[in-house]
Amino acid sequence: MEDIRPNADSGDNAKPDSFIKRLVEKFYALMDNRKIKWSVYAAILAVTIVFPMLFNNFWISVMQYAMLFMLLGLGLNIIVGYTGLIHLGFAANFAVGAYATGILVRTFHWNFWLTLPVSAAVSIVAACIIGGPALRLRSDYFAVVTLGFGEMVRITARNLQITGAASGLSGIRRPYLFGLHLTSITSWYYVFLALVIIFILISFRIKNSRFGRALEYIREDEDAARAMGVNATVYKLFAFIVGAVMGGIAGSFFAVRMGAISPTSFQFLMSANVLLAVVLGGMGKIPGVILGAAFITIFPEAFRNVPMAGSARMLFFGLILVLVMIKRPQGLWPERRR
Repeated sequence: MEDIRPNADSGDNAKPDSFIKRLVEKFYALMDNRKIKWSVYAAILAVTIVFPMLFNNFWISVMQYAMLFMLLGLGLNIIVGYTGLIHLGFAANFAVGAYATGILVRTFHWNFWLTLPVSAAVSIVAACIIGGPALRLRSDYFAVVTLGFGEMVRITARNLQITGAASGLSGIRRPYLFGLHLTSITSWYYVFLALVIIFILISFRIKNSRFGRALEYIREDEDAARAMGVNATVYKLFAFIVGAVMGGIAGSFFAVRMGAISPTSFQFLMSANVLLAVVLGGMGKIPGVILGAAFITIFPEAFRNVPMAGSARMLFFGLILVLVMIKRPQGLWPERRR
């Protein structure tokens, strides 16, 4: 019998999708030119550097929050984007670093910069404790374990005296950098900008290394990777550790930037938003993660004070997310598939 169903590629319904597809292909072709690509990156960096000179403190704070999500997104991208693991408790890694620095600075009066190696070490230990047994699991089972890990860390922090219990820690001293006391909003803006650049360089270095290629093989077909001699469990554990350290370092800077932390800052919603930034931007694509983190933080704030739209801005934000996931399920700026 002749198939009389309409062709998915024909008709008026296909025209918008075809137009978007052609537009995306032209964009990728344009970015294949190295001069154009690096010119675009340089222009974005230049605008980011002069941003505090052009906008008020509110928008500087919004950009700081966006850069915090960029840091967390780049850390989670090592686990989710490069390795293909679904991590639903990344806020726990964020919390471990924040509390490690907060306790050492506030209770033991350590210099902030000396707490960073400790924060990294504690993040490694936490990653090994959860990753050792959990990384032998796959798919939904691993996601559920990481979700439980995130809640365990948050509940533990809420019930220990050294972490300030439910009230958290306050009075965390802000550090000095080259003799400059980091108290102004502009100084912290540039600190977070420098961190984002460092995390981007680390991510690119990992992606283009033998380690990154092994993670990609595991993501695409773990059984085939094992058959080719790749120790998938060890590589996944290393990826889990690298992502946890990046999240812990971001947490350390968050603690001293805010001057106070509490368990409410590390709820499941934080993990979900970071995962959303990675998935929305394009898993495994570094510029995509940056774009996704900027989108989920800046877009809702852009409509906060708009008449008739401010109270419903999250509704519009949710609708746009649904439309993006329908039209661009691979993300806003995914890896190019040839």
